Amino acid sequence: MLFKKIGVIGGGTMGQGIAEMLAARGLDVLLAEKTTEKLDRAIEQITVSLDKQIERWALTESEKKLIMAKINKTESLDDMADCDMVIETITEDLNAKKHVFFQLNQICDPSIILATNTSTLSVTEIAAVTTNPQRIIGLHFLHPVAKIDLVEIIRAMKTSNATFEQTRQFVDELIQKKSIKVNESPGFITTRLICTLINEALHTLSEGVASAEDIDTAMRIGYDFKHGPLEMCDRFGLDSVQAALEGMFREYGDIKYRPSFLLKQMVRAGHLGTKTGEGFFRYDKDGDRL
Repeated sequence: MLFKKIGVIGGGTMGQGIAEMLAARGLDVLLAEKTTEKLDRAIEQITVSLDKQIERWALTESEKKLIMAKINKTESLDDMADCDMVIETITEDLNAKKHVFFQLNQICDPSIILATNTSTLSVTEIAAVTTNPQRIIGLHFLHPVAKIDLVEIIRAMKTSNATFEQTRQFVDELIQKKSIKVNESPGFITTRLICTLINEALHTLSEGVASAEDIDTAMRIGYDFKHGPLEMCDRFGLDSVQAALEGMFREYGDIKYRPSFLLKQMVRAGHLGTKTGEGFFRYDKDGDRL
């Protein structure tokens, strides 16, 4: 199958990253959000990301213009009918995702692959609201999308071999990232392992074993992590980490997935990490540590 135009539903952090990466690979991107304000905010953040690359001499102004020209905006899912693949990247809410896929099922030709960027939810359950569950698949990109060359391809119960092979070709050859095949399981590989580490770091902090700074320093220097587990939590979004842990706790029933009480407190206080400027550390509007 020839992929030229990709629909991206959701202009949040992941949607922005996926749209930017696809456009940088030369693909036409149709970015969908509910309101003009949210679309404008997404485009603004993509521009900030590209400007940072220009500052590092990793990109030229002309390359930036070419990338931005590849990204078009829409507030209507009906426009997804012209796309060769659609990637949904909205919030980790099962009912919201099912509603989107129910709509896409009516809009997109049955030959079009519909992918969800969920990190924990059941792709099988999402696919169940469609009449062509064989074309539904999980495409779990990791943040930051442009820098992480890994994509988990999640096969749902009814995902066809053709859908999987076309999606793997899209990932490996067209966007040139490393794909790994994952048979559906709560949290897949990356979310399941990293959230367990983050949760243990939260327990370590709440028990007063060490400060947030020292916990992260230990893992960054001791194990060559780019970010420590608490800064990872900030960058993922504390509410997203809590939702992921709660989902895995429900599915597995194992106490190791039960979210730390400290995490719940932080979320209740509205300290969600980079998206609010404060989590375990403080950040500026561009997401850089203060």
